[in-house]
Amino acid sequence: MSRTLAIMCMGFALSACSKREPPPDPVRPVLSIQITPQNLEQLGRFAGTIQARYESTVGFRVAGRIARRAVDVGAQVKAGDLLATLDPTDLQNQLRSSQGDLARIQAQWINAQADARRQQELFDRGVGAQAQLDVAQTNLKTTKASLDQAQASVSQAKDQLNYSELRVDHDAVVTHWNVEAGQVVSAGQEVVTLARPDIKEAVIDLPSSLAEQLPPGVAFTVADQLEPSITTAASVRELEPQADSATRTRRARLTLADTPAAFRLGTAISVTLSTAIEPKVELPLSAVQEAEGKSRIWVIDGQSQTVSPRDVHVLSRDDDSVVVSAGVKAGERVVSAGVNSLKPGQKVKVDEGSAR
Repeated sequence: MSRTLAIMCMGFALSACSKREPPPDPVRPVLSIQITPQNLEQLGRFAGTIQARYESTVGFRVAGRIARRAVDVGAQVKAGDLLATLDPTDLQNQLRSSQGDLARIQAQWINAQADARRQQELFDRGVGAQAQLDVAQTNLKTTKASLDQAQASVSQAKDQLNYSELRVDHDAVVTHWNVEAGQVVSAGQEVVTLARPDIKEAVIDLPSSLAEQLPPGVAFTVADQLEPSITTAASVRELEPQADSATRTRRARLTLADTPAAFRLGTAISVTLSTAIEPKVELPLSAVQEAEGKSRIWVIDGQSQTVSPRDVHVLSRDDDSVVVSAGVKAGERVVSAGVNSLKPGQKVKVDEGSAR
């Protein structure tokens, strides 16, 4: 009896052991990475300069020899300031000659007026001939025309003398001199280049292949090369239609959203090109698991410290990384190594040293 009871107890014990719950999966330490989506695509970084939007190259309106230059490159000038002067000797002589001609013709005009009056009086008294009166009146008209011409010549000579002084007609900065004192210049020859400092823009040279493929709404960030923290946004104002034959680049002029005080004319700048894109994420190749013809990642629940699989769409991949565009959100943390040995709901221990 006791033996039978012992066998029954042993059977009950074995039965109880067979119904015991299996031990839970061990907590698995994993490496992980935090999701940071890319919203902009970088197209490059290029060097450029700050230039004035409006520049003009001016010269004398008359020919002559440059007597002196009144300002140097970099000087700020205001409207009416003197830039340079020509030797005025020849122009002064021309003015004196014109004034002499005017004085001579003015005397002739006085005589012609007196003669016309005398002939008119004689004709009115009946002692003068009509022919003599006609000659006097014709001479009067001819002399008046000569007087008008002489007065115009004097006025023109005065203008020519004034043109021997080159003055600026708007506030500007002198950026370049094309001539030196003592040099003989012709009328209209380029003498000095002036830039208006009130409106500035960024100027860069882009590779022709990139310039032809700039996407709509491309964003530019302009930074001071010496002070990279000083930045502003910019947009394309003008893109040269043809590439430079030597460098195969096209010059782009960018309108600045605002103009920091540090952006003076000639300031060296660094221009970054970027464009908005659909959010995408770059992950290590080891973070993506291929199963049943699908690509998936393992997302870590921060509260329960468990993992769950999630399908993703792979845009591209290389030897070390993959780029995915769907299935992930900013701020989430995913397992970056050992994904092939995980199970849904499995507890994990995140290696804090892997966080980035």
